[in-house]
Amino acid sequence: MKSSQIVSVSRPGFQDRLQHWLPKIVLAPSMILVLVCIYGYIFWTAYLSVSNSRFLPSYKFVGTIQYEKLMENDRWLTAITNLGIFGLLFILIAIVLGVGLAILLDQQIRQEGAIRTIYLYPMALSFIVTGTAWKWMLNPGLGLEKLMHDWGFTQFHFDWLINTNMVIYTLVIAAVWQSSGFVMAMFLAGLRGIDASIMRAAQIDGASLPVIYWRIILPCLRPVFFSAVIITSHIAIKSFDLVTALTAGGPGYASDLPALFMYSYSFTRGQIGLGAASAMMMLMSVLAILVPYLYSELREKKS
Repeated sequence: MKSSQIVSVSRPGFQDRLQHWLPKIVLAPSMILVLVCIYGYIFWTAYLSVSNSRFLPSYKFVGTIQYEKLMENDRWLTAITNLGIFGLLFILIAIVLGVGLAILLDQQIRQEGAIRTIYLYPMALSFIVTGTAWKWMLNPGLGLEKLMHDWGFTQFHFDWLINTNMVIYTLVIAAVWQSSGFVMAMFLAGLRGIDASIMRAAQIDGASLPVIYWRIILPCLRPVFFSAVIITSHIAIKSFDLVTALTAGGPGYASDLPALFMYSYSFTRGQIGLGAASAMMMLMSVLAILVPYLYSELREKKS
């Protein structure tokens, strides 16, 4: 007599199906919001940039006319030039100061926690607060210049805030003051992650401390350098609140930046198409920095 084997296939119950679909259900609203409010509006802005929109959105396709107008706009050209000056100096100085402070704190100095907190504190402030505070300090009538005059140094002048040739550098000062502590924290975390035996081996071989940091430690922090450049570049490109609070783009539009230009033309001058074109140019600037970075990271992981 042959024994028959009975194979029973249990169908998934309600709880199993719920457990399978629950994460998707929970994440669905967030995904929908991201798709609509971020990527959806990016595509909408891209379409407005090739339309003849003015005070209200219009969906008549006009090609690259808005971009041609943008490239002929003197204020936009000034904003792009200012962004180049501001971005280059801000990124360079913030990284140099951040690396220097991180190396200083890496020497296990006294009161390291207090010093680290002092340098990190500005990052806890908004750029509106930073811009307002530096506007008071750099104002010739009530800030640093007035203080020096009250102390008897009547020949001292620091009128960068009202000087059309120097006002862009006041933005650099305020931005570096706020962000260099954050860059310091990034590099300090990177330094603390390096094996101490590397430094001990180099010291045994007779290498001095500056040579160890320059030839061995800093090259190991290449990913941190990349991250610092990406973050500071993003801050520079999207800077709006800082320039609004500190200079309002003035005198005239001598300290204008693309973000302030985009806001002005989109919401106060009634030229939505031109403002959308400037927004897309800012997005392409961010992608021009971000895409090579992501490509290099993915390439390193594959290798």
